[in-house]
Amino acid sequence: MYLALFVILLHCASLKAQDNVFTINKVELTVPSNKVNNGESIQLTCTVDISKSVSFQMQHTFLFYKDDRLLYNITSLRVKERYKIFPARFADSGNYKCTVEANRKTKSSSDLEVQVKGLSQPKLTALKTEVTEGDVVSLRCEEPDEKPPFIFVFSKLLPNEQQQVKRKQELNTNFTTAEFPVEVGDLILRFQCTAKVNSAVYSETSEPSNVTLVTVVEQFSNPKLTVRSPRNITEGDRIDIECSTVVAQERPIEILIQKDKRILSSAQKPRVTYSAIATMENNGNYTCKVELGSVSKTSSLNVVVAELFAKPILTSSSTEVDENESLSLWCHINDYINDSSKANFSIIKRPPENGTLLKTSSNFTIKAQVNDSGSYVCRAKIKGITKESDPVRITVYAPVSNPDLSVDNSFTEVVLGKTLLLRCQSMFGTPPINYTLFRGNRRIHTITVFNNTYAEFKDIQTKFDDLGEYICEASNCHSHAKRRSQGLNITVIAPVRNVSLGSYPPAEVENGEEIVFFCSVSEGSLPVNFSIFKQNEQTPFFYESKMETKVLWRKILTKQDTGKYFCEASNRASRAVRSNLLNVKVILASWQKGLIAAIVLVLIALAACGFWWYLRKKEKDKHPTMEMSGSTAAMNSTNQKLVSGQNNDGEFYSGSAYIEDGENHVKATDENKGPDNGNAEVE
Repeated sequence: MYLALFVILLHCASLKAQDNVFTINKVELTVPSNKVNNGESIQLTCTVDISKSVSFQMQHTFLFYKDDRLLYNITSLRVKERYKIFPARFADSGNYKCTVEANRKTKSSSDLEVQVKGLSQPKLTALKTEVTEGDVVSLRCEEPDEKPPFIFVFSKLLPNEQQQVKRKQELNTNFTTAEFPVEVGDLILRFQCTAKVNSAVYSETSEPSNVTLVTVVEQFSNPKLTVRSPRNITEGDRIDIECSTVVAQERPIEILIQKDKRILSSAQKPRVTYSAIATMENNGNYTCKVELGSVSKTSSLNVVVAELFAKPILTSSSTEVDENESLSLWCHINDYINDSSKANFSIIKRPPENGTLLKTSSNFTIKAQVNDSGSYVCRAKIKGITKESDPVRITVYAPVSNPDLSVDNSFTEVVLGKTLLLRCQSMFGTPPINYTLFRGNRRIHTITVFNNTYAEFKDIQTKFDDLGEYICEASNCHSHAKRRSQGLNITVIAPVRNVSLGSYPPAEVENGEEIVFFCSVSEGSLPVNFSIFKQNEQTPFFYESKMETKVLWRKILTKQDTGKYFCEASNRASRAVRSNLLNVKVILASWQKGLIAAIVLVLIALAACGFWWYLRKKEKDKHPTMEMSGSTAAMNSTNQKLVSGQNNDGEFYSGSAYIEDGENHVKATDENKGPDNGNAEVE
């Protein structure tokens, strides 16, 4: 029975499980507006759409995310849940999402972008609301409801509606501090700050913070600058300038009076004075400056001094004076309203820098010497005021002496086309001295020398006939005539040019005969050095120096003299020039040619005879049998020939021996008559 009951329960549970089937169709996240002002609220509503087999109660878990970070979750039986963010800040801007979980099933909504516009107003505080001059104001700007990073901007509000700004960045905190120095003239300071935040998409700047006031306490007052002198100050009057200030507490202050960056007087107390006899140099702007630590205050005053008398004027009879001539100087003052006799004049010469007093008078006359050259001034003194005139430069000229003209290397020769260096100098005379070089009557160049040294001239001879005597002329500002040097003659050496080599006979010479070489130059200064070389030989076989532009040389030639020849010519220009190559051929003499011809003919005749004999011998060998019959007359003839002393071979013998042999021969012939008789005769 229990078993049946258990089976029935299981079957019922299975039926119930089949009835609780569901699916999540959609999850949606909504807000009233995607853009919210800072300080308002963000109302997030998450709605789920579920389909079920039957109606049954089922719990859902709603999870709210911002930028994939969980913000809030709630489990309920409802299909809609809300999440509220209040107050909304800039950091709440981002992408929101809602996820619903039920019985291990999950579904998420689409991302919803929400933007919070604006920042909350920052809070500005000052660490001290009262400071003294020279201190600094420390400020703190804070954004308590926002999240970093921030860029804080501090502003010092100035009376002219301008601002002094400082910027600071904070990455991890929502506040920062800044310092502003207290400047001179600051009384009540006003400060504000703003905050700026940047995200990946948006950038917002807050409204300015509250205005913070800081009061400045002066340490000392602005200095007061006064002049205790007559209303119209004139040169010679006493001038007294005083500067004072009021110090709040006993502190070591420094006070000074200056003019044009030059400190005239100073003191470490609240008052300082400066006194002087007024001159034109006292005209100008005076400044009083008070310093205490890093704080300084100034005030200025312009002082005008009237001129008692004008600067004196020095006049000279001449600024360029000949030696031993009279020199006069006069000193006077223009537009002097008082009696000019009350002025004390003095005439001074420089150098030295302070000058040498020449005379305490308004005029001065001397017989000028060279050492009187220099600058002269006049000084005038009235009522203790001394003024000096502009300097007048006086130059006393001694006449120049006759200049000396010389060449730089002491040689009075120059190669045509080369530079000639000449020096000209006068041993006496006041510089500057003008030196002028002449060649003949033609001016070459002028050089001005400002000290006691020489003038160096450079001249180039371009033509061989451009000859003439050099003269140097010297002059200065002396009124005497110009001085000239003695004439200097320079020898111009023209280098040799266009060297040519010829011969007679021109091409071929018989062995043992004479040839005439002639070498010449088209241009060149004498003497000319001639050298004749055979090609590829270092030593010339002929050399001669002549006062002519050509040279002749005779030589008996042999067969070994065949070859190419050239000529070198040079002179004192030390530059040798080569001629063309001359080809010379040595041939046989006439008698040598005849002898060789005779020998050749004899050799040809001998060769012809030998050849004829060879042909005859060969012809006889072809016909060995010859007819031996002959007449008695032929034999006698033969005997007569044999008696004459010559055999058939053309040899000669003595008579007796020949007769004996003839007899024997005849006998042998007679005895041996037969078929070979003819051949025996021939042999």
